[in-house]
Amino acid sequence: MRFFNLHTLAISLSLAGLSSLAHGAGFNLLEQSNSGLGNAYAGSAAIAENASTIYYNPAGMMKLDGLNISGGVSAIGPSFKFTDDQQSTVPLALAGKVPPGGNGGEAGSWALVPNLYTSYKINEKMAVGLGISVPFGLKTEYDDNWIGRYHSRSFDIKTININPSVAFKLTQGVSLGLGLNVQHIQATYKKATPVPIPHPVTGQIIGVTTGDVKTKVSNTGVGFNVGLLFEPSEDTRIGISYRSRIKHKAKGDTDLDFTVLNPATGAPMSVHRSSDASATVSLPDLAILSGYTRLNDKWELLGDISWTGWSSIPELTIENKTLPTASLNLRFKDSWRVAVGANYQLNDSWKLKGGLAWDQSPVRSTENRPASLPDKDRFWLSVGVQYKPATNTTIDVAYTHLFASKAKVNNTNDDIAKYGRLSGSYKADANVIGIQVSHRF
Repeated sequence: MRFFNLHTLAISLSLAGLSSLAHGAGFNLLEQSNSGLGNAYAGSAAIAENASTIYYNPAGMMKLDGLNISGGVSAIGPSFKFTDDQQSTVPLALAGKVPPGGNGGEAGSWALVPNLYTSYKINEKMAVGLGISVPFGLKTEYDDNWIGRYHSRSFDIKTININPSVAFKLTQGVSLGLGLNVQHIQATYKKATPVPIPHPVTGQIIGVTTGDVKTKVSNTGVGFNVGLLFEPSEDTRIGISYRSRIKHKAKGDTDLDFTVLNPATGAPMSVHRSSDASATVSLPDLAILSGYTRLNDKWELLGDISWTGWSSIPELTIENKTLPTASLNLRFKDSWRVAVGANYQLNDSWKLKGGLAWDQSPVRSTENRPASLPDKDRFWLSVGVQYKPATNTTIDVAYTHLFASKAKVNNTNDDIAKYGRLSGSYKADANVIGIQVSHRF
């Protein structure tokens, strides 16, 4: 899990459809299969132990005979808390007119993230499959009157990805996989903002108040993924995979609500304004190099190096037709992840799993660490167990704890008059519990 961009992620998956609610940090979700969670997803593009290989490397479908179904769910419990260093401020126009506010409370909570895959090996040369997953998700949510409310009260990105795939055996020991990704995104952004108050007759600005802004946009985009699986020997596999960027040109609306005094009666009067809204974002591409080797009847070793092209999101700008534009200056950087893992075959029915990983954040500076994405590099410690109740059935259960050092922030979003200053630090960690059930017919 790329978690601090993952505060609350909640999804329901059924035959009727799938929906998601998420919070995150560099918000790429690795929990696309829980059979890999126990290894911290080391060897993800090479292991090919069930149909979830469709996401990590579709070429792995050539390792799966017959009809395969794999489904699972992760329970993700992130926690992060902001502490003000007494240097935070509200926007300049509101200084002395509104209370500064508190630390925002606990912004994390438990949520469920499911996945579902199926693959079918047509013959020794070809296999097909379908995956349903949530590759990106994010939600941060604070107390309404916290000190950073002019930066963000709530930021929520939801995605659903449908991934039909095909794999071919090119030569002995070399397989190729291709996939199409149809991805739906929905984003909601809530914040407070200063609102100038015009004179009802002259139009001259006579004051300023706080307004509540909510923007909601959505879009469906298309991308692809491709993978190669090399088998130098019966006990060794090397996987290389790539998932493309997906550009979303999302459209929706922005609502602004605020209260002013009625010039005729002097009583408070609620004002509502709305506008068509749009935002363009290119969700990042991902490349993985993985290795797997079986040392003997007991031990398996796995490794993983991955790169994510987060520089595709330098900022997130919401264009409003009749209301002011809102922008988050993220300045994301490309990031790397390294993971190692090992499996121990206890007996015919039980396998023990373990893994470690270092996951680099796309946020590199205190000035560009936004309240909506308070991200920081993190370390993974993972353990898991696989139980085989029958020849063609496996059940994986795993646990991961994510560690992160304090993330300092000193952010004005390049406009202290409009946003104020958010200054302090975040303390964060996360727990993930997952289960995956896989069966071959």
